[in-house]
Amino acid sequence: MSAVPESGGSAEPSVHQLRLFLALSEELHFGRAAARLFMTQSALSRQIQDLERRLGVPLFARDSRTVRLTDAGSALTVEARATVEAMGLLRVRAGQWARTLTGHVVVGTIGAEAAMPYTSAILERLGVLHPGITVEVRSLNFSEHLAQLLSGDIDVAFLRPPVPPAIELLELAVEPRVACLAAGDPLAERSGIRLADLSDRVFVDVPPEVPRVWWDFWAVDPRPDGTRVRYGPVVSDMEGLLLSVARGEGMCFLPAAARDFFPRPGVRYVDVVDLSPSVSALGWPAQRRLRPGVQAMREAAAAVMAAPGREGATSS
Repeated sequence: MSAVPESGGSAEPSVHQLRLFLALSEELHFGRAAARLFMTQSALSRQIQDLERRLGVPLFARDSRTVRLTDAGSALTVEARATVEAMGLLRVRAGQWARTLTGHVVVGTIGAEAAMPYTSAILERLGVLHPGITVEVRSLNFSEHLAQLLSGDIDVAFLRPPVPPAIELLELAVEPRVACLAAGDPLAERSGIRLADLSDRVFVDVPPEVPRVWWDFWAVDPRPDGTRVRYGPVVSDMEGLLLSVARGEGMCFLPAAARDFFPRPGVRYVDVVDLSPSVSALGWPAQRRLRPGVQAMREAAAAVMAAPGREGATSS
């Protein structure tokens, strides 16, 4: 049983130490926790010992084979997690204001949106309208793009709706969706198919952090006849999705542009004649629509969409 560590005086624990404490509280194994944190086991042990000295209580009971939380350690995980989350939110908020003060905008993209012509046109127009604004473009996975937009980690995003109600949209383009099938699937050789032809196919799934309304649209779940989709492997990004399809583990629907941007061995794209199209949009959080960087991007996008030869779009 661990003794109460000597107090380290007035020194307060660092947020870094609290993160290490939380990781070890979940793993209850120094080796696994150290590997997860990309540090050595001895370095983790020293940091935990120092944290215990600073707090003045033992957090873990250790012996040669086991690690377990003490009563104090178990109780303090709640406050530690709240502190880490609060510091993360503080950094996000500080970053938002720093971008406001310095004229910096962070733009998120998903899939092939960074390579789309409207994306280039909008960023180019932004540079003309606001030459002092600097732009950072981040490619995000399925779980990140909406979460980071809502949290403020990014200012705006080029994305594919639907989105949660807290996000406003400016529609940029509309295009068909196609079925993404394994090359060995009998349907992959057809020039066109119907949704009913895919009723027995397993659909690739996404992590639970992804808003279900988004993936339900992309899976067409439920189908027009009311049947529910059967889901298979969970993937977090486009490359994982395409690999899963190529391995015959599941199928999915993607924008027709995937034919050009994501050709892969073992994957075929097939038109689905009764599948609704997909929309490309610029999205931003409704509560931050008047932030300078967001407003500048909205202005640039509206100017591009209003240019001769382009159909206009309205914000939702």
